[in-house]
Amino acid sequence: MTNVISVITAVHGPAAEYLADAYKSLIEQELPAGWDWQWVIQEDGETDDVAPHVPDDARISFGQGRHGRAGMARTMGMSRVTGQYVRVLDADDMLTPGALARDIAALSRPGIAWTTSRVLDLLPDGRTVGFDQDPPEGPIERGEVLRHWKAHDFRAQVHPATLCVRQELVLALGGWMALPASEDTGLLMSLNAVSRGWFTAETGLLYRKWPGQSTHQAAHSAEVERTARMGVIEARAEALLALESWRLNEA
Repeated sequence: MTNVISVITAVHGPAAEYLADAYKSLIEQELPAGWDWQWVIQEDGETDDVAPHVPDDARISFGQGRHGRAGMARTMGMSRVTGQYVRVLDADDMLTPGALARDIAALSRPGIAWTTSRVLDLLPDGRTVGFDQDPPEGPIERGEVLRHWKAHDFRAQVHPATLCVRQELVLALGGWMALPASEDTGLLMSLNAVSRGWFTAETGLLYRKWPGQSTHQAAHSAEVERTARMGVIEARAEALLALESWRLNEA
């Protein structure tokens, strides 16, 4: 029986041209014996702009739906996920060699429910830039990412675009948060509130920087909306952290 790791990608028209690079990085992955990948691509919308860029591969499942931004698209894509692990891959990003194998190895460790890895920003001129505050490789304890995020102006020490998670946990948390942005940060904080994770120090993702990406738009950093997004992400994560004490009070 083949084990499956499902890679899930939300995409809209302007980013569709980058799917070819994402696919190249996927087919170059070397997986452990007995493993294969599935690529779930979900268009955020119902246009004719994306389908022509979807590669012809039996392991790819393409779907469309009403426009609701990336979080809703990924969550809708979960209806077609068949793998026991779910790996995020934004349409304009690329996996590095061995990334999926390292995810599988990390999630095979006892007590680890999700994993992240080092990221390199890929600049338009081809240069890459790393983050100088990566944590050491190893386990991430419950609540650790949330505490760092709150203490550093809502900047986490691990990147949600590299998340690989046990499928049942993504579903239990309701998928990605219903936010106009930072929906992946919301999932990361919720995951850290309820379970232990793992950080892999080897680079797992090239994070493309380009003018059309959503995080490049002025609305993404507008103070009123950002404050509201961070507030609801924090409140949800804190509520999840408190669930253990609720259970104890009921005992």
